[in-house]
Amino acid sequence: MTKDAATDALVIFTPSGKRGRVALGTPVLTAARQLGVDLDSVCGGRGICSKCQIAPGYGEFAKHGVTVSADALSPVNAVEERYDRVRGLKPGRRLGCQACIMGDVVLDVPPESQVHRQVIRKSAAERVMAMDPATRLYYVEVAEPDMHDPTGDFQRLAAALENQWQISGISADLKVLRELQKGLRKGDWKVTLAVHRDQTGRTRLIDLWPGFRDAPLYGLAIDLGSTTIAGHLVDLTDGRVLASSGLMNPQIRFGEDLMSRVSYVMMNPGGDVQMTAAARDALNTLAEALAIEGGVTARDIVEAVIVCNPVMHHLLLGIDPVELGQAPFALASSDSLHLACTEIGMTALNASARSYILPLIAGHVGADCAAVALSEAPETRKDLSLIVDVGTNAEILLGNSSRVLACSSPTGPAFEGAQISAGQRAAPGAIERIEIDPVTKEPRFRVIGSDLWSDEPGFAEAVAASGITGICGSGIIEAVAEMRMAGLLDGSGLIGGPDQTGTARTEPTGRTFAYLIHDATASGGPRITVTQGDIRAIQLAKSALYAGARLLMDEMGVETVDRVVLAGAFGAHISPKHAMVLGMIPDVPLDKVTSAGNAAGTGARMALCSVAARAAIEAQVRRISKIETAIAPRFQEHFVAANAIPHATDPFPELARIVTLPDVSFNTNGAGGGDGAGRRRRRG
Repeated sequence: MTKDAATDALVIFTPSGKRGRVALGTPVLTAARQLGVDLDSVCGGRGICSKCQIAPGYGEFAKHGVTVSADALSPVNAVEERYDRVRGLKPGRRLGCQACIMGDVVLDVPPESQVHRQVIRKSAAERVMAMDPATRLYYVEVAEPDMHDPTGDFQRLAAALENQWQISGISADLKVLRELQKGLRKGDWKVTLAVHRDQTGRTRLIDLWPGFRDAPLYGLAIDLGSTTIAGHLVDLTDGRVLASSGLMNPQIRFGEDLMSRVSYVMMNPGGDVQMTAAARDALNTLAEALAIEGGVTARDIVEAVIVCNPVMHHLLLGIDPVELGQAPFALASSDSLHLACTEIGMTALNASARSYILPLIAGHVGADCAAVALSEAPETRKDLSLIVDVGTNAEILLGNSSRVLACSSPTGPAFEGAQISAGQRAAPGAIERIEIDPVTKEPRFRVIGSDLWSDEPGFAEAVAASGITGICGSGIIEAVAEMRMAGLLDGSGLIGGPDQTGTARTEPTGRTFAYLIHDATASGGPRITVTQGDIRAIQLAKSALYAGARLLMDEMGVETVDRVVLAGAFGAHISPKHAMVLGMIPDVPLDKVTSAGNAAGTGARMALCSVAARAAIEAQVRRISKIETAIAPRFQEHFVAANAIPHATDPFPELARIVTLPDVSFNTNGAGGGDGAGRRRRRG
């Protein structure tokens, strides 16, 4: 549809990133169906089921090139008013079947409104935890009040705790004091206390129960990522994970990468307040889901440990993140924080629950990287380890027992399926694995939700429910690497035409070509291709990642590393061979490339279970040397050289032992040769 602001409007859906123009007055649900957006509905648009809830964003969205006015959607109608009155709508939510598009608009589809729910890949890694939790239970017998002794009940409780457990200096919130006398008398002056004692020795009464309580306490370990928020409910008795869950970060509607969100704050007064509220609401939603899944009450969850990058850290705390968007990227505070959960808006836990936020390493190397360092402990090893936490903003550690270095690199969201023409989040129906026959150039693939390959019997039946909906991050990485190995893609990243590749699957798209993976248009499904633009997006992302690793190697004075550890949501899902073919990581023997899974989440669990671990990472962070990629002279040089697949100048001898890459070049007619392949990404 051609642009005509008088008759149509631009609608952008997040987190999918799908966009298009629709006629003014089009219901949001209709627009979502026209654009192939994953918006649920079971009542046929009658405003009964509420499955189609959406959250509009207003103000200037520089990343999307739109300004959303307050009247971009039709006013709330009687159906929505009735639903809100009877069942309740969260603030800012609209029903997609009732709200009509009246102007350019950005609409967030929350997780509960998505047909294909996000598959949270940040599951808890199996690890035995060293148990030394900050919050423990203590049974005490308290002296009864006496007419001749004016001492208060709390003071006598504190004395009993000191005499019977040698714990002194305890304090209590007013919320606990209000329930203190009732609990003491109900328990006949015998009570069980939940006492929080941090690594500095400060003690605080969290809660008390009449009599002897023989039941565990619980804590939350949360990885607050810019794209995904993952959490684990942990038994503070033995460190077992009772439940794991996650959801998309609702801040995505303000910008997919971190700098887009900082820009939103710069251009929209109060934007930081909106994002703080969104993050806190998501944490409460996650906490409630974990409590339900784990079968525990909110009162029994007494602690939360949170790891996050610096921008998320500031937004969670309600600190304006603008300083992180410009040199010298100054943090408001880099130390660890001990706060009441209510101070950061977490109300779905015990009323006096405490939170601990790990220290930040530098302006763009956050508490999540500190958690990875805690989990992987490179300072304890003799071999040189490169640890890469792949995400929207990759954080990289390089070190051994002599020295540990850290940096961040602005990879952007392409590895997570964003900025990819058929890209989507990791959800059932998304292509996650792919192989291309080097002779026939025919693809076979697997989708999330099925273990069958597309050429195996029963595949169609296995994926009938989800369909084949797009391609996620691990899928696009494998697709590009497979195209390079099959001779469909040359070393510069150009896709060849059908006469050059010998297959009609490389189709012309203007001056460039695209590779067709799957075409279901005949049955109303999508057409999934890898375009030249997709290749460029992956090149930019992997070049930033590789350049960051090379900067650390330069600083360390080495040309090779001993091992590579892939961490983060992709850690367990990226194929080492495909990552090496792509040139995401330096050349090492493939058996030296391992996965740490969600190492940041594991580090958060370690800090939740042990105050000694908190002290250890606080000391380690002070010893880590930070390299700033934004001002490093050689970053651009490394970035440009890394645009080639796998690399323009660095040899990959270990890769050559197992893969022979076709010596092809498709830059014979100048088509698509530039397209900004050598441009440096902005930080994000």
